[in-house]
Amino acid sequence: MKPILLHEDRLFPADEATRSVARSLYQTVKDLPIISPHGHTDPRWFAYDDNFGNATELFILPDHYVFRMLYSQGISLESLGIRRWDGGATEGDPKKIWQIFADHYYLFAGTPSRMWLDTVFKNVFGLSDMLCSENAMDYYEFITAELSKEAYKPRALMDRFNIELIATTEGALDTLEHHRAMQGSGWEKRVITTFRPDDIVDASREDFAANVALLGEITGENTTDWAGYLAAIRQRRQTFREHGATATDHGHPTALTADLSKAECQALFDKCLSGNASAAEQELFRGQMLTELAGMSIEDGMVMQIHPGAFRNHNNDVFTKFGRDKGADIPMQTEYVNALKPLLDKYGNDPRLNIILFTLDETVYSRELAPLAGHYPCLKLGPAWWFHDSPEGMLRYRHQVTETAGLFNTVGFNDDTRAFLSIPARHDVARRIDCRFLANMVVEHRISEDEAASLIKQLSYDLAKKAYKLGQE
Repeated sequence: MKPILLHEDRLFPADEATRSVARSLYQTVKDLPIISPHGHTDPRWFAYDDNFGNATELFILPDHYVFRMLYSQGISLESLGIRRWDGGATEGDPKKIWQIFADHYYLFAGTPSRMWLDTVFKNVFGLSDMLCSENAMDYYEFITAELSKEAYKPRALMDRFNIELIATTEGALDTLEHHRAMQGSGWEKRVITTFRPDDIVDASREDFAANVALLGEITGENTTDWAGYLAAIRQRRQTFREHGATATDHGHPTALTADLSKAECQALFDKCLSGNASAAEQELFRGQMLTELAGMSIEDGMVMQIHPGAFRNHNNDVFTKFGRDKGADIPMQTEYVNALKPLLDKYGNDPRLNIILFTLDETVYSRELAPLAGHYPCLKLGPAWWFHDSPEGMLRYRHQVTETAGLFNTVGFNDDTRAFLSIPARHDVARRIDCRFLANMVVEHRISEDEAASLIKQLSYDLAKKAYKLGQE
């Protein structure tokens, strides 16, 4: 069997002079607390602190990175135990699912998933041999047994991982029952929510009208009326703020914004509720809502995250059988300069507004996003995201945005993951890549090593805390 390779100098430059600087910088930040300001872990884990069930439930079923790769090689989602919407049969034996995963673990060579998984297997569970067909059941039994221990409960792991704060993400209609359960325990200060209103602002969703009606029931507002609809959203934002939220999140297909009159807004809203809006009208409605939500962020101080550019559920057959978030989201070309102008014309110079922009289209980093963030005080750039949350993606990001936007118009790193145990590995990769980037600047005599030491702490910890307004009373 092959050993897991986690070299102490992994991801550092190949030449010794630069590697030495990177290594020195890394020593100053490797043990800093983790700020995880945006992600998709399940709040019930931290609310009730129950043990995780088994290796398959933890590593395979919630991780679309894993089953996306396996599906691309002809392995059915049914065989991986992914639940079907229609109640069709799927594999229910977690050991069989794990064996399939182990049999095909070689597929992940060279991917970020492989690095994260190997790091978890070795650093969290102490395993030394790489996962393969032959040791699959040894892996499964050992990990599952460890997960039953007190040391592997969610809160104990959060302490072990030195996670200072983690933010989950909930839809606007979420009851927040798990966050409520943490009230008074002290954990509500470390596990906070994020307001994601896509369920009530995306008029292309099949459940949009029903969701807006439910929004009215929850808030007591008349959500068939434009003013009542906005008032209901403000009310939900306040509820989320009471459960620790400092940020909102918006996963729109594009970055389009709009600034319509109130009469135009009501007419468009009516058409969307009727189900008769065209795709262009649905997109215009989303664009108008980004502008409205920016105005609300000015009012209540919540940081606005815009995550555009994913063609969601591209595989219609998979969506029909299994639903959303099953590995079939594909990046799209995304435009920002014209798309954001209506919002920026209205609010872009207001010092109270804070927007973090993300992209899946790397071609816009140097052409659009860095110049925008390098000018508008309200704009900051989120880290390399999703498909580009990788060593090379992080490095491309730094090279493309730094000269125009600088480092202080970025917001550090966020892991944006459902895979809780991979969070330390992801932050470690980000810190190593930033050390590599800064070390290169040092050896080229562009910054001093002392300045690099100050900057790496900002990139690893301080910028995220400041950008997301964390730790502020």
